[in-house]
Amino acid sequence: MGEQTTVTTPDGSFSAYLARPAQAPSAAVVVIQEIFGVNQVMREITDGLAAQGFLAVCPDLFWRIEPGIQLTDQSDAEWQRAFGLFNAFDVDTGIKDIAATIASIRQDPACTGKVGAVGFCLGGLLAYLTATRTDVDASVAYYGVGIDSRLAEAETLERPVLMHIAEEDGFVPKEAQAKIINTLNDHAFVEIHTYPGRDHGFARTGGQHYDALASSLAGERSLAFFRKYLF
Repeated sequence: MGEQTTVTTPDGSFSAYLARPAQAPSAAVVVIQEIFGVNQVMREITDGLAAQGFLAVCPDLFWRIEPGIQLTDQSDAEWQRAFGLFNAFDVDTGIKDIAATIASIRQDPACTGKVGAVGFCLGGLLAYLTATRTDVDASVAYYGVGIDSRLAEAETLERPVLMHIAEEDGFVPKEAQAKIINTLNDHAFVEIHTYPGRDHGFARTGGQHYDALASSLAGERSLAFFRKYLF
């Protein structure tokens, strides 16, 4: 069971869901939300990382729009609300809030100083940009939306990134996937895995496109990646 913590920025403070491992100190992982806010799925992912021995924290990145958003993907009304939040969200400011979260969790006495990030959907894009713009130690991006339009940032990438791409992603067209793969596949700091037949959100427990096998495989790869670079 996690707890609420607070992250402070020059613009104000926001909440984050924090889950602690059984033993400390440990490496930390920042969990970057989908467009549905810090909902049950994100909290369960955070709790799961803590169970694997990580100090895990999921910041409320929509706090500047409306704090405490918790939506599901189970109704059209919630999808429309989520898309509205996505359109109102400022990516550049969001990265600054993630950087503040990284700095905050590094100061926790239970943290070794090593910090990773993992993001899903919108959070997948943010995880990639966290790697290019912050001092995070390693990042994992699940089906990131919009990465193809920000590939130039990889020129300054000096931190390991793991990408999970759903080959039938309804929000990341084949052309965009090919652009990402062709540009980053040979990058020294990038590792890419694709998942045939899988759609966007294949790791979202309870979601329409959830696939247990693909989710488990991606999770195993992510865990091995974090253990390699954070321990």
